[in-house]
Amino acid sequence: MSYKLPRNSDGWVEPHDHPHVEGDHGVIRKVSSFYVVDDPKVEGGKRISTGLMSGSTSGSKGMSVDLQNMIEVAGVDPYIFVTTPKWIGSVRLVAKDVRNLDFMVGQDPIDGNDYHGEVWGTFSRARQKSLLRHSEWFVEIDGVKLCAD
Repeated sequence: MSYKLPRNSDGWVEPHDHPHVEGDHGVIRKVSSFYVVDDPKVEGGKRISTGLMSGSTSGSKGMSVDLQNMIEVAGVDPYIFVTTPKWIGSVRLVAKDVRNLDFMVGQDPIDGNDYHGEVWGTFSRARQKSLLRHSEWFVEIDGVKLCAD
């Protein structure tokens, strides 16, 4: 099950839909306290910022994620893998839902994380909100809502 990752001349992984990330596979986005915002309109007064669902300003311009199936196939507990003192929670999307929003989901291993992936596409505010609406808690942060809606 080998797949050669497409790379540009600078060595960055190019946006691609990885054939081994199937439609029902989980795509996990880690959450730091930076993305927990005050919102008096939601029960409990805190929610996740839409900015969680944004692409990087460097590299391949994708949104960093962890690929749940690859973690599990390696025999690693994904809940433990994605939770650290910096990453206090995480949300899960389903690859087919991400792709149905016209994003690509691919693998982009980084030092120390062979299960790292990217979501590539245009991260307009409306599309960020759509991604957040399609997500569910993977590791929930107590007292924090996912969406204001």
